[in-house]
Amino acid sequence: MSQETPSKDEKSFMYLVGTFQSSTWIALGKMENPMTNKSERNLKQARFYIDLLEMMQTKTKGNLTEYEEQMLINAVSELNMNFIEEKRKSNGTSVDDENPDLVSEDNKKVAE
Repeated sequence: MSQETPSKDEKSFMYLVGTFQSSTWIALGKMENPMTNKSERNLKQARFYIDLLEMMQTKTKGNLTEYEEQMLINAVSELNMNFIEEKRKSNGTSVDDENPDLVSEDNKKVAE
């Protein structure tokens, strides 16, 4: 992105990516949930948000500015790396994606 002011669409796109990114961080337990003021891990929800960003990547291919494309690539890559890290923590090496645990920040299982 050059020195010029982003357009309304560019700002909206960045906001949308940021919203899904923040939601993923919360689901990974890396950010406190503003509704509960707790850090809880829900890997199924985190995977859902990452999948949404990956779908956006596919559907918008060739229709983004270079800055938007890099922002999306970086967000998806960083979130995927953190998701893999959290999966490994959850079960030692892997977790069943169909039934991931919802875990509090002190690694105690909590009800969904």
